[in-house]
Amino acid sequence: MVQLHVKRGDESQFLFSTTVDVSIETLTQQISAIYNGRLKVDRICSEIRELADHGITLPPNMQGLTDDQIMELKLKDEWEERCIPSGGAEFKKDEIGRRNGHAPNEKMKDVLRKTMEEAKALISNKQVKANVCVTMDMVKEALDQLRGAVMIVYPMGLPPHDPIKMEFENQEDLTGTQASLQVIPDEEAQLWWASKELQRSKKLQDYVGKNEKTKIIVKIQKFQLCSCLWRDRKLSDFIKKIFICVPKMNEIRVWNETRRGQGAPAREPLVSEDEQKQMMLHYYKRQEELKKLEEADDDTHLQSNWSDRQALKRQFQGLTNIKWGPR
Repeated sequence: MVQLHVKRGDESQFLFSTTVDVSIETLTQQISAIYNGRLKVDRICSEIRELADHGITLPPNMQGLTDDQIMELKLKDEWEERCIPSGGAEFKKDEIGRRNGHAPNEKMKDVLRKTMEEAKALISNKQVKANVCVTMDMVKEALDQLRGAVMIVYPMGLPPHDPIKMEFENQEDLTGTQASLQVIPDEEAQLWWASKELQRSKKLQDYVGKNEKTKIIVKIQKFQLCSCLWRDRKLSDFIKKIFICVPKMNEIRVWNETRRGQGAPAREPLVSEDEQKQMMLHYYKRQEELKKLEEADDDTHLQSNWSDRQALKRQFQGLTNIKWGPR
């Protein structure tokens, strides 16, 4: 099985095992599904942490309002009485006014936190160092663990507007959020290896050969089709500015479909981070040794017997151990 080390930029994501006979189209879909699934698990875990601290989410028309404003507008959370955590609730006000403040008790909090840690560890990038390949089944298992923990704490379910429930039902709206920049849709996913884009029309063996024991580093990134025709411009105006000669419309269409927006990702460094640390440590020790040698400029050792160049000559001539005076 070919082992792929998937990265996004310089950050390790996960290991993926496949065969050389797989098509790049299928491989891209599988890797992007796992990549986006890991992001979903991270988003749910961050929301579960808030759920354990401050309870369920308020309706959108009540979020960010103070208690006085809610009283003045006569707003009421209809889901507050329905969604009560098991074992009762403990009030802890949400300072940003996003959740209702009725948090689960400590026992239920431990259930949520423990499950959250187990789910994150299952698809963590630390699995790369452990040489464990991540599969879509592992991502689904992590999601099922989180879903089960939420059902234990909130047996009546969560409100339909709660981000956790929307994530479980694949109805999340990430528009305008930082998380939307990290998600890579399947149709916009792009794989690179050795500064080469893996074309979806080919197979993996066209790039790495037929050796099933190959290990490569693949980088996933998001591309955008670079549009060459602007709606508010005429075709003739655009051709004059960009193209020298475009004899046929088909050539513009082909260029529009193959042009990418980001280009090749950065190459892998020649020296790993650990190797770089070892090299810096070695040169630091060597520098300290040279400093000590420069400081130790004492030349008294030149008066020692072992440093005398004429000692061997005098020994052969019998001139050693000569004493002046009576014996």
